[in-house]
Amino acid sequence: MSVIMATATSLAVGSIRSRRSTSGVTRFKMAVRSSSISVAVAPMLTKLQQDCATPLPVLRSVADSMSADMRAGLAVDGGSDLKMILSYVDSLPTGDEKGLFYALDLGGTNFRVLKVQLGGKDERVISTESEQLSIPQELMSATSEELFDFIASVLENFAQKGGNFNLPPGRKGEIGFTFSFPVKQTSIDSGILIKWTKGFAVSGTAGKDVVACLNEAMDRKGIDMRVSALVNDAVATLAGARYWDDDVMVAVILGTGTNACYVERMDAIPKLQGDFSPSRRTIVNLEWGAFRKGLPLTVFDRDMDAASINPGEQANSKFNLSMLTPISLIFEKTISGMYLGEIARRALMYMAEEGSLFGKSVPEKLSLPFVLRTPDLSAMQQDTTDDLQTVGSVLYDVAGVESDLNSRKIVLEVCNTFVKRAGRLAGAGIVGILQKIEEDTKGAIFGKRTVVAMDGGLYERYSQYRRYLKEAVAELIVPETSRNIVIEHSKDGSGIGAALLAATNSKYERNL
Repeated sequence: MSVIMATATSLAVGSIRSRRSTSGVTRFKMAVRSSSISVAVAPMLTKLQQDCATPLPVLRSVADSMSADMRAGLAVDGGSDLKMILSYVDSLPTGDEKGLFYALDLGGTNFRVLKVQLGGKDERVISTESEQLSIPQELMSATSEELFDFIASVLENFAQKGGNFNLPPGRKGEIGFTFSFPVKQTSIDSGILIKWTKGFAVSGTAGKDVVACLNEAMDRKGIDMRVSALVNDAVATLAGARYWDDDVMVAVILGTGTNACYVERMDAIPKLQGDFSPSRRTIVNLEWGAFRKGLPLTVFDRDMDAASINPGEQANSKFNLSMLTPISLIFEKTISGMYLGEIARRALMYMAEEGSLFGKSVPEKLSLPFVLRTPDLSAMQQDTTDDLQTVGSVLYDVAGVESDLNSRKIVLEVCNTFVKRAGRLAGAGIVGILQKIEEDTKGAIFGKRTVVAMDGGLYERYSQYRRYLKEAVAELIVPETSRNIVIEHSKDGSGIGAALLAATNSKYERNL
């Protein structure tokens, strides 16, 4: 705020107009204009920062509520906003697994296929091959058959490419299927889709077994494979990280969407009713995107939620500043990569309309939902130039916005406000999970080294987000125990983890 107020009465550097140099580099011509926009926008920014504030008491309340909701969800199905879904992963990879296994990873807008050659304790992961594709936009709202036929076709083409390792004669290919949408798991290799999230609206799948949908698609293609394990990306990440480090207890995904899971004692799950496996432990999937208690929300969050394809759950109208009644806006929409850019766009659009942030005219392109993406926010926040050249370029190239130095500084403040809130809330959620386990085990978490495995493009590539998350965790845990908590990036953990769980649950002897 000091930056904004300091420039409120000075001359603005000017608006930018893009032109191409002979080298092809975007240059900017500056046109001087009044900076009175800063005076109009400053109180709007102050209000935004107040609404998004995450001081320690707010973080503590979120962490405590997360722990309480976990307990309620473990007691009975439907007991809280957190579904606390049993994963049926009762034994984790040991390192003894051998052979060739496949993984399919449908986690959001991207889809991956992998094959992994395992060599047991001596050689571990001998080889991995993978391929990644974007899900065509039209398939995100297509029929179930169309989506799964696409997945089966990609798998078929990938498997036919061969490689250095092959399956023994007469052996079916076994697949770990990472399906990162809310599923009611019924066994390790079956699960009923509860609902689509992350912008998907595929018809004919809700209420059906997604493994059966994939198996039917593979049958139509004549593919001789079977799904050995159905998991989500968080569970697969935990399995993949635990393969290398026995201290991993929690896994969190922060990418297009978000979720978390952890290792739980079966006797701490009342709704399990004594049906224990020999290990007496299992992985529980929180589906924490549905958490909502105590979140600091703005009118822009509420407006985006109301305009989304799944309001009140996990966008495209103009702002409705009178919409101040509480709604069911959930955790995912405040912390995940799919929504950060859109929330910032809505705030900037309001400031442009009501405070002339970018001059008298409002850029038409800025009114397009989701035109500003989270990677754009990250790129702008990396700008270290004196005139914030990168910020100006992103605004012009992405949203058709002409900006001066003052308005670029305000844009950065808006981006930072939402990213800081998101990272700190995610950190509070992590502490909530750790608290719950610690309360049941007295020293098993804070009294020894405990690893939280992180994966997802948002966490991996957005350094400010990552910093805010870690700062929140450090604030919430007393210094003498915080050094025992290790937050570690587990790159590609979900892909390899799914293949490992296919091996763990293979119907064949592991040493084949």
